[in-house]
Amino acid sequence: MGKRIVVNVGVTETRLAVQDGNQLTELYVERARRRSIVGSIYKGVVTNVLPGMQAAFVEIGLSKDAFLYGGDYTANLGEEDDPGDPNEEDDPGDVDLGDEAETRVAHAHAPIEEMLRKGQEILVQVSKESLGSKGARITSFISIPGRYIVYMPQSRHIGVSRRIHDEAERERLRSIVKAVRPPTGGFIVRTVAEGKGEEELAADIQFLSRLWTQVQSRCEAAKAPALLHEEMDLTFRVVRDLFSPEVDEFLVDTAEGYEKVLQYANTLVPQLAARVKRYEDKLPIFEATGIEKEIDKALRRRVWLKSGGYIVIDHTEALVAIDVNTGKYVGKRDFEETVLKINLEAAAEAVRQIRLRDLGGIIILDFIDMERAEHREQVSRALTKALADDKARTNVLEISELGIVEMTRKRARQDLHSVFYASCPTCKGSGHVKSDATLAAEIFRKIQAQAADASGEEVVVRAHPDVAHRLEGEEREGRERLSALIGRKISVQGVPSYHREEYDVTFR
Repeated sequence: MGKRIVVNVGVTETRLAVQDGNQLTELYVERARRRSIVGSIYKGVVTNVLPGMQAAFVEIGLSKDAFLYGGDYTANLGEEDDPGDPNEEDDPGDVDLGDEAETRVAHAHAPIEEMLRKGQEILVQVSKESLGSKGARITSFISIPGRYIVYMPQSRHIGVSRRIHDEAERERLRSIVKAVRPPTGGFIVRTVAEGKGEEELAADIQFLSRLWTQVQSRCEAAKAPALLHEEMDLTFRVVRDLFSPEVDEFLVDTAEGYEKVLQYANTLVPQLAARVKRYEDKLPIFEATGIEKEIDKALRRRVWLKSGGYIVIDHTEALVAIDVNTGKYVGKRDFEETVLKINLEAAAEAVRQIRLRDLGGIIILDFIDMERAEHREQVSRALTKALADDKARTNVLEISELGIVEMTRKRARQDLHSVFYASCPTCKGSGHVKSDATLAAEIFRKIQAQAADASGEEVVVRAHPDVAHRLEGEEREGRERLSALIGRKISVQGVPSYHREEYDVTFR
């Protein structure tokens, strides 16, 4: 089996997984009450300017003021035609959309206190989600992605994705865009545009130009802070950004979700619409495809390798540390060959886990010590090769004599660990438990999975009082929708003796 996209539409959250063969490579989670705001455009008000940090805080209507770094404020880029380096272009569609602010050609800028003042209204786009105690990061350099093109209204630059390697094709695409582009704005041609003609690219450019005109009109009429353009939902973004000819199958487990994906596919990639399929078996889709087990592994601290070795993934305040261990593998004859085999396997698995968990910032990989320089070089090449498929931008330093690799990785959203877990109120952060939202979604899935074969007119859920309170309160609407879906009343009982992750579901 080649590449496959699998969608599980739950009552309160949508989970979308990408499989390459039988391996889970990417996982996205979007909850109804907390959609991603990366890519959304706002009219904001500057609340504070910090000359010492060359940054500003901007109110855009969220619970916390957003953070604007001075280098991300582009009041006037000018209209010069900036060619840049054609071999160094990033494709914002192949990385987190929030990283687009980092891909632009650097422009000299004045001190932030000379460009911004308190109370000033500015147009901004969210480039990074609010993470932990930090507010969202924003940029004034707007980029709007389409299927084949990313539109940059304040630039005149035309670039082509660095993942398109053929120079003749790069020049052909650049020439098409130059011929059909409007008088203002810059463009980056995305990887999926390879082989496409003028008609497809021109249609994308026209659509994005109209969208930008609408944003400008709303900006003139709106009173700050105001949302001017909201990025589409998860399924739309995945169809737009990930559904390519390499994907053999796009499985969706609900009729409503299937119709939505099919509609998006018919609009964006009609030639691939036939690959969208409805999953109708009784066994939950993530269990049938083996994804549920992979998610469980991705939330563990220790990940076992096929050889018997393992890697340990630890999160600290400033970085992520990945440690490689021999575990049960003792090799056959040569110790150096044993170490090399484990390190090569660990390099591939570490990168898979980095992508799957969406780890970012500084990452330290501690491989088992290797005496031979050629072995270190082999491991370094294996790591670089594995990272070639990562859509987030990475920077990897040379492996040291001690087997240490330092790397950085860009990300715009919460990592998987932060999405699924909340700090434990009992241990004050020394351990973790599943969040109430995750448990509620898990309980709803279990009810759905058992409802088809179970008898009885009522479902009784017994859970920890905090989880029960969540089901009775914030998840009441979802519970009522689920109740209507299965044709049974759902009752909830809080049990003080249960630990936070303990619950049972009974049909009676």
